Amino acid sequence: MSTVKIQATEYPIQKVFSNDFVFTIPLYQRPYAWTTEQAGELFQDLIVSLGDGNEPIDDINPYFLGSIVLIKADKPDAQVVDGQQRLSTLTILLSALRMLVQPKYANALTKLLYEESDPILGHPNRYRLTLAKRDADFFKEYIQDEGGISKLESSTALSDSRKNIKENALLFLKKLEELSESQRVRLVQFIITRCFLVVVSTPDLESAYRIFSVLNGRGLDLSLPDILKAEIIGQIPDAQKEAYTCKWEDIQEKLGRETFENLFSYIRMINRKAKLTGSILKEYREHIKPWNNSQEFIKTTLCPLADAFYEIKNTSYVSDKHAEEVNKLFKQLNDIDNSDWIPPAILYLSRNHSHPERLVKFFTELERLAAGLMIKRANINERIERYRRLLTAIEHEEDLYTPDSPLQITSEEKNDILKMLDGDLYLTQKIRLFVLLRLDAALSEGEASYNFSTITVEHILPQNPAHDSLWVKSFTSLEEREKYVHRLGNLALLSCYKNSEAQNYDFDVKKQKYFTTKKGISPFALTTQVLMEQEWTPEVIEARQKKLIGVLQKVWRLE
Repeated sequence: MSTVKIQATEYPIQKVFSNDFVFTIPLYQRPYAWTTEQAGELFQDLIVSLGDGNEPIDDINPYFLGSIVLIKADKPDAQVVDGQQRLSTLTILLSALRMLVQPKYANALTKLLYEESDPILGHPNRYRLTLAKRDADFFKEYIQDEGGISKLESSTALSDSRKNIKENALLFLKKLEELSESQRVRLVQFIITRCFLVVVSTPDLESAYRIFSVLNGRGLDLSLPDILKAEIIGQIPDAQKEAYTCKWEDIQEKLGRETFENLFSYIRMINRKAKLTGSILKEYREHIKPWNNSQEFIKTTLCPLADAFYEIKNTSYVSDKHAEEVNKLFKQLNDIDNSDWIPPAILYLSRNHSHPERLVKFFTELERLAAGLMIKRANINERIERYRRLLTAIEHEEDLYTPDSPLQITSEEKNDILKMLDGDLYLTQKIRLFVLLRLDAALSEGEASYNFSTITVEHILPQNPAHDSLWVKSFTSLEEREKYVHRLGNLALLSCYKNSEAQNYDFDVKKQKYFTTKKGISPFALTTQVLMEQEWTPEVIEARQKKLIGVLQKVWRLE
């Protein structure tokens, strides 16, 4: 029977930041991640709970700050398994308060942040909280040391975690400056005496992680990478923990928190090759089990796939040959309206990174496939099944360019794609802009590059022309107008929204006022073609429809 004891005790902040606890953040924990949104919410909650009355602090209802989980034996030393964000943010808030209260209160706050040496007990000088190595010195210098916050404005080129620390400290200073001196003193008293944390502690690493996971299942603000990091790096021998923690955190900082979390869903797909049916965490625990060989998972799976993902999302592939062509294909793929193509993309790039010729060939075909599935509106089950087969083919090093390869579009799929392109394209909102931009790039021979905040798809023949307009004379019946109005041949691109009244101008006026810029030109090759026409009739649309479909057939080899 296990003799490990789990203790849970409610403490006021003055007890949490006392000689009973010396908190350290283990290397495998995520960096400080609270933004001004979470910090601002905490501050507002404290102000509301404090109220604006003058009643004794002891009479105010207590404020519960949540739970923290520690690995702690009988000594004060405590590793923080869960609770870093709250402990760090409280430290920042107390440091900001110290800057703005009278010396006697400031000195008392310093004692909450810093334990002076005790030669009798043999205690050295030490901070109540020490962040993980990457941010520990920054936190001490700019937050915990007296006067450190005053130097924050000049700190530049910061990592995400240090930027969060800086912005939260400056936010607290700004909000505290809006309070009176007496309000700041009451806030100090309220925080240290009437704010409480439940401290859950166990001397055993395994039971601490179990508590951590249970609390996460009940809704604490822990992301998938946070839990996986604790479980994966927690299995690495202590001598190697720091090195692998640095690898992990370098990847997370490079990708950004949200993108990093997405990466784990793509790694799951590469491993499982199936639609997610439960939680991602459950599949990692039951099937992938990266902690069985943590070092190998980080070195051969996480790092190379993260590098590939970064290059694709940022179009930043570098090579002596074909780099521009590869990055152009990445850009086109990033315009696809789903992310199901990413797992095979990052897997192939990670395996063939030093072979640019292979990359050009593969990603040309992958863009064709992803665009085709998007245009023909393949549902998620169809896409997942197709990319599952492609992942298997990549892993088995099959020939991806035979007609029966999952990378290739079938004759039936070509027909479905062409049917969509040759139909009422405008009515399919999710693909119309994508198709026209891809078409415009082809017409400009790949030279088009746009940086407009708004690009819209517009009709040339209006949807609702005035009964006395020239449009009605050129398109004599409602049936004829409905036949052409939403077709590809009747569509153009604009770089901004136009006055809705101008949409119904006759063709000559519309060309001047609607489809050109102040310089009398259009930035889009597709729209420039329209400006070269002298009239707009069913015959013009028919001819243009045939020509543009032909261009797309060539782009995606749909013949």
